[in-house]
Amino acid sequence: MAGHSKWANIKHRKGVADAKKGQVFSKLIKEITVSAKMGGGDPETNARLRTAILKARSENMPKDNIERAIKKGTGEADGSVYYELTYEGYAPGGVAIIIDTLTDNKNRTAADVRSTLTKLGGSLGTTGSVSYMFQTKGVISYDEEVHSEDDILEAALELGAEDISSGGGIVEVITEPGDFVTILEGLQAAGFKESTADITKIADTTVTVEDNDRIRKVLRIIERLEELDDVQQVSSNLDIPDDYEDEEE
Repeated sequence: MAGHSKWANIKHRKGVADAKKGQVFSKLIKEITVSAKMGGGDPETNARLRTAILKARSENMPKDNIERAIKKGTGEADGSVYYELTYEGYAPGGVAIIIDTLTDNKNRTAADVRSTLTKLGGSLGTTGSVSYMFQTKGVISYDEEVHSEDDILEAALELGAEDISSGGGIVEVITEPGDFVTILEGLQAAGFKESTADITKIADTTVTVEDNDRIRKVLRIIERLEELDDVQQVSSNLDIPDDYEDEEE
């Protein structure tokens, strides 16, 4: 899939998630609640809820937490009202960024997103300023040391995957959003254990930033945005060169 940053961005996202498990749970609970509110509490008939539950289980969220979140969404238990808001902007080097949020306070979220971007050298754009560069896809990644690309390729294509690619020890399966759950569950049933699985925005074309300092600035913006409680997902069209080395490594 042209335009996806492959292993570098996956490595970054997974590192943030592993370091902040409690915050990950909070974000997943919001997603489950909103999914249940919009499409009902039955995951068999609500694909978005089913996807959210799969993600929660992959993060080892307790069953009780999942059930409480569903009840909040369906009105069986008291819960906050969440709004879905998407912000678009730019990071240093002309890198496009999309920030998807779920919030119970629109003003707080707007202020936090704007402040984070501007303080770190980015800028908030207008609606539509960068979203046209992205497509929504399902992305399922596997550790190539655990599962070979050939084995995954055969199984994924048979299930209807759109594309398979590899790089940096990671194999990615790309799906249409509507096929994501079926393909993920099919691969799980075939014995493949994913490293990450999400419906995300993938850039049609990427921006390669050669300067390591500028790459670090972009990654810092992404990380700081992901740390905001109201932010569910950050997507960018940054393509990190294979020879990039983080200063902490």
